[in-house]
Amino acid sequence: MPSAEGADTAPFDQSQKKKVTIQTMPKKTLRLVIHGRVQGVYFRDSMRREAQNLSVAGWVRNRSDGSVEAAVHGESADVDAIVRWAHHGPDRAQVERVEIEPHEGSYTNFEIIR
Repeated sequence: MPSAEGADTAPFDQSQKKKVTIQTMPKKTLRLVIHGRVQGVYFRDSMRREAQNLSVAGWVRNRSDGSVEAAVHGESADVDAIVRWAHHGPDRAQVERVEIEPHEGSYTNFEIIR
């Protein structure tokens, strides 16, 4: 049985060195306009909390026509999850429809715009 002494002293063979590539998931950014009874029901704050739970960045705001608008940015699966959530929103909301379109922008946190 070889002794442990000297077992790790052999020179490192550079040909066995493997290149490791860290691949990031593609990011996705969408603009949502949520229609229905979506103001006065804590939609924005609930969406902020849901986005933070999903690691989604962006913003949400009320619009003068009674709808709620949001930009959501993150990993594709997480953005898809917040879009699914937006179709029902918090308990007191009554979402009628959600308009979805691609959006430009990169965000690092999620905020409520007043």
